[in-house]
Amino acid sequence: MKGLLAVSFLAAALPLTSCDTAGGEEPIEEPPVRVIAERAEKAVFGERLSFSGTLTAEQDVLLSPRVDGLVSKVHVDAGDRVQSGSLLLDLDRQVARQALARMRAQLQQATAVRREAERQLAISQQLGEGDFIATSQIEERESELAIALAAEASARASAKEQQELIDRHSLPAPFSGVISERMTEAGAWVARGTPVFRLVAFDRVRLDLQVPQERFEQIDENAQLRIYSQALGSDSLPARIIAKVPAANAGTRAFLLRLLVDDSTGRLLPGMSARAEIVLPPRPDAISIHSDALLRQADGGQSVFVVETVGETHIAKRRTVRFLYRQQDEVAITGNLHAGQEVVVEGNEALQEGQTISLVRQNQ
Repeated sequence: MKGLLAVSFLAAALPLTSCDTAGGEEPIEEPPVRVIAERAEKAVFGERLSFSGTLTAEQDVLLSPRVDGLVSKVHVDAGDRVQSGSLLLDLDRQVARQALARMRAQLQQATAVRREAERQLAISQQLGEGDFIATSQIEERESELAIALAAEASARASAKEQQELIDRHSLPAPFSGVISERMTEAGAWVARGTPVFRLVAFDRVRLDLQVPQERFEQIDENAQLRIYSQALGSDSLPARIIAKVPAANAGTRAFLLRLLVDDSTGRLLPGMSARAEIVLPPRPDAISIHSDALLRQADGGQSVFVVETVGETHIAKRRTVRFLYRQQDEVAITGNLHAGQEVVVEGNEALQEGQTISLVRQNQ
């Protein structure tokens, strides 16, 4: 009886087991993740640097008289704008003119002596042709003429020198600018080396920048430079490098970079602060992608997902890259990526390595 019950139970159980296997569900395949991709391009923009510094005048000099003398007239005052060659100051010329008159009289005397020596030599040479005079006398007349010629040349040089000294009794402006200080008055005695004016040129100012050592060698004549300052408002001015001083400040490890700014309007004044924006040439190995494509990894590195196509299937593959610099929404990177590859820019936050994706190309 027990054996019959066991067989009956087994026979009833077999169909049930068969039904469970036949009715089992297949694993559900996840649909592709929808992403948007853009093509990576060769970077055509360079890194943008910004440094602040102090403006100085390209020309800022203390002017002193060219000769000692008594100031007879001052033509300018502090704050006056002057052009190159403008007369700034006059010294009394009376004594110098008297000395010039004396030297000119000495020149006339020397000229008369020279003419007489020429006349005596000519007579001696005529007499010498007829043997009426000794050869030694002719030679003596030739020596007298040479001495007279030298004396005349010396007198002429002295007169010319004195005329130059008279001309130096006036002080012209060596360049165009503004008189920032006046240090003398009419009636004062001034000597060479004594400052009487300070003249500053404002049309071209310099901007001195302290650049960190890791940036100093990157900046050269190929960089694009623009100067910004509160005095310019929303405007900016071009600049160019005039000096790179290869001696670092021991405390800051910074190097002096000196820029020349052309400011014909004179809005930038020495002593003002200004900011220089320096755009370096693009790196030859830099690739440009949208900033949304860049992902930060757990180790602090950065990566992107690129699209690889197998048959008609698109697969996401992670590539480690290194961030270089940015320009608005674009970033320049280097790494295992080349221009022309499609990079995921939207939908990449939850992607996994090797995940199947449904690709939508940007701007389609």
